[in-house]
Amino acid sequence: MPDSIPNVQLRAWRNSHQLTRAEMADRINQTRVGIAEGLAVDEERIRRWEAGEVSWPRTPFRLALTQATGLEPEDLGFSPNRCSSGSRLIEAQIMPVDALRAEADLYGTMELAQQLQASDVGNGTLEALAEAVDLLCRAYPVVPAATLRDRTQKRLAQVTRLLSGRITLDQHRELLVITGWLTALLGCVHYDLGEREEAETARQAAFEMGRQVGHGELMGWAHEMSAWFALVEGRYEDVVTAARMGQAAAGQSSAMVQLTLQEARGLARIGDRREADKALSLGADILAKLPIPENSDHHFVFDHAKWVFYAATCYTWLGDDDRAEEHALETIQMHTRPDGTSNAPMRVADAHIDLGIVHARRGNLDAAVEQGMAAFDIERRSLTDLVNRAGDLDRVLRQKYRRETLANEFHERYVTARRALISRRPEIIDY
Repeated sequence: MPDSIPNVQLRAWRNSHQLTRAEMADRINQTRVGIAEGLAVDEERIRRWEAGEVSWPRTPFRLALTQATGLEPEDLGFSPNRCSSGSRLIEAQIMPVDALRAEADLYGTMELAQQLQASDVGNGTLEALAEAVDLLCRAYPVVPAATLRDRTQKRLAQVTRLLSGRITLDQHRELLVITGWLTALLGCVHYDLGEREEAETARQAAFEMGRQVGHGELMGWAHEMSAWFALVEGRYEDVVTAARMGQAAAGQSSAMVQLTLQEARGLARIGDRREADKALSLGADILAKLPIPENSDHHFVFDHAKWVFYAATCYTWLGDDDRAEEHALETIQMHTRPDGTSNAPMRVADAHIDLGIVHARRGNLDAAVEQGMAAFDIERRSLTDLVNRAGDLDRVLRQKYRRETLANEFHERYVTARRALISRRPEIIDY
């Protein structure tokens, strides 16, 4: 897939008018359309437009741009002809079934026993192992958690055996890194399944492997997992602490971006709007310096679309309903294929929850429950996250609409999901 084409016309217009991205965002929001539509354009959206990541903005944005600049979208460098459901990021093509099949084929053709030479790791084995791990990480967003757990455990056992064989020091280091990524992935899947102790054990092991070989990004992701666990469990001060500890190790990497966004989420839960906005902006700044990933579906890669997803939830928790709605709608649009299926079901389900909360606050019970039920209907992979986010919406509905039938119907669906998580029986949920 070709890289995004920078929008030099838009950037040139902004520079010619001596506007910062923040000032241009404010100008767009203050147009007649911006005010009427409640647009929440921010610096990150301007950056994404200028980088060419969005080749054809949605109608309200195009109208507001015209009012703000006096120029048509085409004159500002936008083109509907390059838009295939949006941008490279919107396409976000992931093929989980193919990824698993390719990973199995890769192991089937490696023939490790036939590659034994002076060591137990023959030529090409490490490269093949790294590719296999990459495929498993790309399968994470949509492959059933139990399936991915079992496959990852099997591969981890195979790789671990190599560590005790005849290998050089360099091979030992590379195998530790490969094992670390597999262990981190396993920890995430365990947590998705409600297997908390197993998840924490895997997280600690991944961190230790990263520490042994001085792999900052791997250590950063281990800290990120700690922040994620704390967020789900309501330990919001611990979220911020873990995220900041991870940032000290992660360097300029996807882990660094993820950690700043986890920090923002922890701060949003606490209600610290100013610091949460600073963390969101920092994450956007770091992300802008990273190359667009080839495989944005990789679990340990932070793509630009993920920033929008995280921002939606942060704004929801901060009570900034207009921004929350705008970012949640964009998340759903970016990750919905033409046939209605999703290439990132966990993100889309969370976005529906965000929209449900916004509608509930605005007094629209029907729309709130419709969005909440849509989150349950999506074939998502993280029962833990689903229960946590559905609980957010359930609390709002119980506070405002406790006597309403629709609210009670959603509550029953939420209770069933929570029971499935506690009993570790995801099959009792009607996906």
